[in-house]
Amino acid sequence: MSATAAGLLQVGLLVVALVAVYKPLGDYMARVFTGKKHLAIERVIYRTVRVNPDSEQNWKTYAAGVLGFSFVSIVLLYLIQRLQPLLPFNFGRGAVDQGIAFNTAVSFVTNTNWQSYVPEAVMGHTVQMLGLTVQNFLSAAVGLAVAIALVRGFVRSKTDRLGNFWVDLTRGTVRILLPLAFVFAIVLIALGVVQSLKSGFDLTNVDGQRNGIALAPAASQETIKELGTNGGGIFNANSAHPFENPNGWTNLIEIFLLLVIPVCLTRTFGQLVGNKKQGYSLLSVMAVLWGAMLAVIWWAEAHPNGPAALLAGSNMEGKEVRFGVAGSALFADSTTGTSTGAVNSMHDSYSGLGGGGTILNMLFGELSPGGVGTGLYSILVVAIIAMFLAGLMVGRTPEYLGKKLGRREVTASAIAILAMPTVVLLGAGIAIMLSGTPGYLANDGIHGWSEVFYAYTSASNNNGSAFAGITVTSPWFQSSLAMCMLFGRLIPILAVLCLAGSLAQQKKVPETSGTLPTTGALFPAMLGGTVVLVAALTFIPALALGPIAEALA
Repeated sequence: MSATAAGLLQVGLLVVALVAVYKPLGDYMARVFTGKKHLAIERVIYRTVRVNPDSEQNWKTYAAGVLGFSFVSIVLLYLIQRLQPLLPFNFGRGAVDQGIAFNTAVSFVTNTNWQSYVPEAVMGHTVQMLGLTVQNFLSAAVGLAVAIALVRGFVRSKTDRLGNFWVDLTRGTVRILLPLAFVFAIVLIALGVVQSLKSGFDLTNVDGQRNGIALAPAASQETIKELGTNGGGIFNANSAHPFENPNGWTNLIEIFLLLVIPVCLTRTFGQLVGNKKQGYSLLSVMAVLWGAMLAVIWWAEAHPNGPAALLAGSNMEGKEVRFGVAGSALFADSTTGTSTGAVNSMHDSYSGLGGGGTILNMLFGELSPGGVGTGLYSILVVAIIAMFLAGLMVGRTPEYLGKKLGRREVTASAIAILAMPTVVLLGAGIAIMLSGTPGYLANDGIHGWSEVFYAYTSASNNNGSAFAGITVTSPWFQSSLAMCMLFGRLIPILAVLCLAGSLAQQKKVPETSGTLPTTGALFPAMLGGTVVLVAALTFIPALALGPIAEALA
């Protein structure tokens, strides 16, 4: 079988698997967030934290819960890292450096999982399991909760109640993320992913030299790392490490985990708003963007323009032979399209066009198909902007799903969209002015700019992957990237919750002959065009300085 045919077979199997679970998982998640009964374990949690699960909150209280929970999570995760010498399974690894601890705490709480350290050398197993893995669950559940709150804004009428953040957080964790992560952890272990509490073992090479091989509870973290669109690896090589991702089957399963919840949430959305076709409209836009960028990245890596790669027949630098170009491109497209940041190949070694494709995937704004929850609420925000533009063109007050889109709704949507470009361009611009400091960049010129631009794009979109040629251990990068993670995550969340509150207070307006239909072909085309237009107008100049120039060089 040719490499192209094998790659197409992988894509086909992935699509079939997603289609198979789309309806049952999407419908199940809808029931999770509409059910009235609380599980016994959930009631124990509510009593412990003194929450009345039957009460509901307005958007300000809901947002206060998100902010308060995030702040406490950052503090606790920072302390766990700093107190590592007092914890079991530390293997003699000392307290994590202050800058790294702060950056990592912010990173994992914001679902970014950016790592500026070598995990198997810096973190003991307790910090990995008690700190990082726990946040992999909770940060994903926060994004899920915010998305559901926005959907309630569309569904509800003449109320200021959006649900209860603590109930949504608990249900997302207990009923969705934990069961799926448990099942697939067993699957990954069966397929060869390591799960061990040992620190490692020594072996003797053929030349007589002894080397240490690190071990870790990889399977349990690998599953939620992908399922929760987190991305932080338990080994430095991330999903390129054979202990995290040993073969083609584990690679395909991990890509499936990246996509499954964001994709199925469109079904959940259709169920909650009472019109399944609305979910299909959003899914079609996500699928087209994902497929288009897969084609670009795959083609670019299979048809490189460098002399060495041309002689080899494809660009295999930085890629694992066990995955090849197709498996690497499929993973790269899915991880940057879902704000995950896990990698099974080194994106810094991609061609100019291929690396530019991974950057553009993130610059679309976490919606192809986006992260857990973030993908759904991001594309709904763009849908509001698209409907507003359509309303301007026909001279009507714009509507979407029976809600009028006035100044407050459009302002909140604009803030949610503009927060990410602001922090990306400001952070990258300032960083490039400081790039003359020795050791900051492994490459200067065009590719050096691409490394910096990728870093701030990744941090601001809560992705976490990187062009590995950049050194981010300096105080400037530790602090500035952490701020980008915070602003890139929390400002859109606050804007989305404000939007949800405003929508919930409105009464539904009936459809008329002048209402733009949102279930046919016109709306997805307009929505996809808005996504591309916003990204192009905002980032083409920056892309022209790096990936575009590099591809044309």
